[in-house]
Amino acid sequence: MTPAVSVKECRRSRVTPHVAQKQRSAINRHTTRHEGYRLSQRARKQVEEVFGWVKTVGGGRKLRCGGVARNRFWMEMTTASYNLVRLLKLTPVVA
Repeated sequence: MTPAVSVKECRRSRVTPHVAQKQRSAINRHTTRHEGYRLSQRARKQVEEVFGWVKTVGGGRKLRCGGVARNRFWMEMTTASYNLVRLLKLTPVVA
């Protein structure tokens, strides 16, 4: 696991940090005014929705299986279930 990189370290490396802007954040208007930042935050929200669903509906707060292979299988089944639920919501209803 890699350690978290601070906003200052990103800027020192000439990398634009795309993290959430909170009240006491080092992210300023200089960063948020660009279209790329807005798109990045939209993509982040979509990814976070999946993890939120897996933790609440899919029961992913705690691993229930022993071993990497079983937990990987559980995660694949849970995300496949999420995809099916999402697919149902995207499919138009024919009357």
